[in-house]
Amino acid sequence: MSQFARRSLILFLTLAASLRCMAAQDEDIAALEEQSMTAAVARVAPSVVRIETVGGMDRIGEVLLGDGPTTGLIVDSDGFIISSAFNFLGKPSSILVTLPSGKRTPAEVVARDHSRMLVLLKVSSDEPLPVPEAVPLQEIQVGQWSLAVGRALDAQRPNMSVGIISAKDRVWGKAIQSDAKISPSNYGGPLTDIRGRVLGVLVPMSPNETSEIAGAEWYDSGIGFAIPLEDINRSLQVMKQGKDLYPGLMGVALKGGSIYSRPAEIAACQIKSPAFEAGVRAGDTIVQVDGRPIQRQAHLKHALGPRYAGDTIHLVLKRGEQNVEADITLVETVVPYEYPLLGVLPQRDSAGAIVVRYVFPDSGAADAGIMIGDRIMKVNETEVTDAPSLRVLLASLEPQQNVEVMVDRDNKQISATVTLSSQPTDIPTSLPATRQTIAQADAKVNTGFVEVKVPEHANACLAFVPANYRPEVPHGVVVYLRRPGEFDKEALLSRWRHVCEASDLIFLAPQPLDTERWMPTEVEFVQKTIEQVIANYSIDEARVVLYGEQAGGALGFLSAFRNRELARAVVAIDAAMPVRLRVPDNDPVYPLAILLTQAAESRVAERVEQASEQLRAMKYPVTILPVQSAQTLNEDEFGRIARWIDMLDRL
Repeated sequence: MSQFARRSLILFLTLAASLRCMAAQDEDIAALEEQSMTAAVARVAPSVVRIETVGGMDRIGEVLLGDGPTTGLIVDSDGFIISSAFNFLGKPSSILVTLPSGKRTPAEVVARDHSRMLVLLKVSSDEPLPVPEAVPLQEIQVGQWSLAVGRALDAQRPNMSVGIISAKDRVWGKAIQSDAKISPSNYGGPLTDIRGRVLGVLVPMSPNETSEIAGAEWYDSGIGFAIPLEDINRSLQVMKQGKDLYPGLMGVALKGGSIYSRPAEIAACQIKSPAFEAGVRAGDTIVQVDGRPIQRQAHLKHALGPRYAGDTIHLVLKRGEQNVEADITLVETVVPYEYPLLGVLPQRDSAGAIVVRYVFPDSGAADAGIMIGDRIMKVNETEVTDAPSLRVLLASLEPQQNVEVMVDRDNKQISATVTLSSQPTDIPTSLPATRQTIAQADAKVNTGFVEVKVPEHANACLAFVPANYRPEVPHGVVVYLRRPGEFDKEALLSRWRHVCEASDLIFLAPQPLDTERWMPTEVEFVQKTIEQVIANYSIDEARVVLYGEQAGGALGFLSAFRNRELARAVVAIDAAMPVRLRVPDNDPVYPLAILLTQAAESRVAERVEQASEQLRAMKYPVTILPVQSAQTLNEDEFGRIARWIDMLDRL
């Protein structure tokens, strides 16, 4: 054997030995990790209880609740157990808890945390109930091991899913995020570290919605959340007294736009709100909360997200060139906001001016003598040059307040005192033309049918752009969410073509992936189709309406409530709001109008009535349209809906 061959053989044997050694080390490390995880689960297991519920509902909208066991975590040796609110959505008639000894005992709900979606239970037991050790918040690090533990699958042996901490301060400062598999099989159970200490309690959550089922669609997806146990312990004494916890509100609305780029400038401050009583006013910009700098609206959401009603915060606000300070005690609810009406519709092709197209009968504008053709110059000494700027001004006012309006009529300036009124819910029998001039098609813009593609979604989507579209005339968007079944685009267009041309509308028809049903998760797809149309065409954001039939109507409510910055109206044809969908507060910056059809023989007639009462209680303008058939609209009924959509840009 040559010297080169001997050296090569020695090198090969050395490398082989090194690789065997490394493989053995990897096996040793893997074995040690497995042992550590097993020991961690064994340490926390005595504090993890199995919960069984009896009776109640088995479905919330499209979400099946199931009737299997769930999980809870002992947080106090006196018999207090914390769990996820998701586990009790069905309003069970009785609750049974299996204690560490195996004994089953009744439990009762003591209190709920409506901010972090938790429920506190109480059992009576003489046996010792071990309380787990909480990981201090400052020790939680992104990238560390996390174990999601539940006791839903086996009463004797906890189920476990392994992951890492992928983020902290998620869901606006309320949760830890883990990529472990988190689902109903471990909701209410602990998320532990490798030593068996509890990082937090597992719950479904979403940064975009606050209902008890928000985030449940992400189960087992690698996106899961846990409420830090240290935060739970901080509010435990209050909950043990039977007091529910609620998110803290101060009663302001911020200017529209991206929350990640815009400062926290206040567009409206509700009268009688704690913020208003503390001296906060529209136009102020929040620059500090409890000494924490606030540069963007997202920073404010992070600062306020963890706060409860009853907490007091210290604000620093920028008002002109001065800083103003205010102490505000947050509240559970504020008086529902009602958007006021001046009483006019604007012409849509009067750039740089607000020219009155229509005056609503019995409105403040009508009583003050404002006429069609008047040019609105000032409101309360503030110059207004377009409809959006006037809407911002009106957002800080309320019905029954008086405003001074200056109009130009035949080159004469006339002042009038207008008493603002509530939003109209009646539909006019007719409306004048939307433009002063006859529209000509823009040859540079694609009109007719246009395919809308969203790369990350397999769903199809069509848009119809009327031939008389002109970029200088902002158009509304009708987002048509069809009922289950076949989609006949030609028949649909034959009904909508004239409406789109006469009322300056683009028709958008996103399609469900399954032709027989809409899924709640398709809200994101609908959102992205609207965003594409807004990016490619001149859109009047005051006239974006979600028009849904049956299941499409339910999706319309869900989409509108989740995407307040996009939608200004919902038309629900033979549809009611999804069960347990939380109605958000009426937003001064993002107003929302509702039209519900009501047919005597409809299977959802009772729920439509309940929805209208709930929405009206929150001061949303709701129009109920009686129809002859729940299945189809006649020409008169359809025409009334078209006119209702045409008056969405009212001032």
